[in-house]
Amino acid sequence: MSVVMKFGGTSVADPAAIDRLIGIVRRQRESESPSSPAPVVVVSALSGVTDALIAVTRQAEDGDAAGAAAALQVLRERHVTVASAVTNASQSAVLADLGHEFDELVGLVHALAVLRDVSPRSLDAVLAVGELVSSRIVAGALADCGVASGWVDARRALVTDAEHAGAAPDMIETCERARGEIAPLTQASTVAVLGGFIGSTANGVTTTLGRGGSDYSAAVFGACLGVDEIQIWTDVDGMLTADPRVVAAPALVPQLSFAEASELAYFGAKVLHPATIQPAVSENIPVKILNSRRPLDARGTLITRDRPAADHPLTAVASKIGVTVVDITSTRMLMAHGFLNRIFDIFEQHRTPVDVVTTSEVSVSVTIDDRRQLPAILEKLKGVAEVTREDDMAIVCAVGEGLQSDPTFVTQLLQAIGGVPIRMMSQAASRRNITFVIRAGDLPKTLVGIHDRFFRRTDTSDPAGGPERAAVRTL
Repeated sequence: MSVVMKFGGTSVADPAAIDRLIGIVRRQRESESPSSPAPVVVVSALSGVTDALIAVTRQAEDGDAAGAAAALQVLRERHVTVASAVTNASQSAVLADLGHEFDELVGLVHALAVLRDVSPRSLDAVLAVGELVSSRIVAGALADCGVASGWVDARRALVTDAEHAGAAPDMIETCERARGEIAPLTQASTVAVLGGFIGSTANGVTTTLGRGGSDYSAAVFGACLGVDEIQIWTDVDGMLTADPRVVAAPALVPQLSFAEASELAYFGAKVLHPATIQPAVSENIPVKILNSRRPLDARGTLITRDRPAADHPLTAVASKIGVTVVDITSTRMLMAHGFLNRIFDIFEQHRTPVDVVTTSEVSVSVTIDDRRQLPAILEKLKGVAEVTREDDMAIVCAVGEGLQSDPTFVTQLLQAIGGVPIRMMSQAASRRNITFVIRAGDLPKTLVGIHDRFFRRTDTSDPAGGPERAAVRTL
């Protein structure tokens, strides 16, 4: 079986995590037939490194060259320490590569601090270093532990447009590059190791896919290479029925459809990047979410085009905080051709996505969670309508294939939230989800109420200590 194995930041955070990664890859190789292609391993930056690099760019914008240099030295030392602990025969070469990457990064950041300006292009060049150095460390560590591996510069394999900090892959060119840069290694029984999240334009300028883009990279490579499975290794057992930070001991969801997973990821399930599903859906490649801390115990979540019918309508509930509601009201909207187009064109101009939309005869309400362009958006909207905003809101999205066939679900849902005021409510055309907006302060009560209403354990024992317990509908 051919696979792409993506390991997130917590799965490469330190020497112990990388040792677990090596064990996982080795077991994957041992489970395959000798004629199977070797896995493709895609890794994120070490845990916390991307945030640290963002902080460095902010210091550069403030002209704090000394502070930025000191922060980069801390990052260099951390990577050297990790590399020294997990490599032996390849150690000299790996450390030399790390030194080269950090030397170039120090020079770039110093120049940015002098200019006191960090363009999106420069930001991508800085952030890419996290994945470049982590993937070099992992490739060396695998080789030194007897797993044949080769490092591939992801910028040579993943071609994107020039939309820095959120680039979109050129799938035709990327697939051609992947077949040239990655496939020869895997066909020769050599594990190809790449950094996720990063690519380059056709002209070779470094780009990034945006936060969480390592999942996306893995799916893109999987689709291009036609693998049998895409594995997302993280630090949780899989998709859960609710946010474990809010709901105590939510259950594992053993299987999801692509459509359900997309809805949950988009509306706040952090375990999976929303864009990951797109390349997998296009090629009908199963995606499996697995726990790198419990590789032998946790079953994980399997995501496929179709899944067996469940005996309850609700699969899981996702939530998102930091939401702002924008109300746009105008009597000119009534029967006015093109009014909605004018409104949404303003959001498009400022590259700000809208999550939830509700309309009436004379008003439109939308939610956004990216407020960077909101002042400019509101100013333009005031030219066509009366506009108000309400901050500190939250989105709750109840997702399940069974919602389509259960006419009582909405009634049960409203009963479950116990009178919490609903600011907006929407149902997708697919009738696969019910989404509503509430005050952020009401989120804990709402999630717990829904979870208690639709999911209740019949078995409270879990020898593995994780959330892998049966969830059943209780009425």
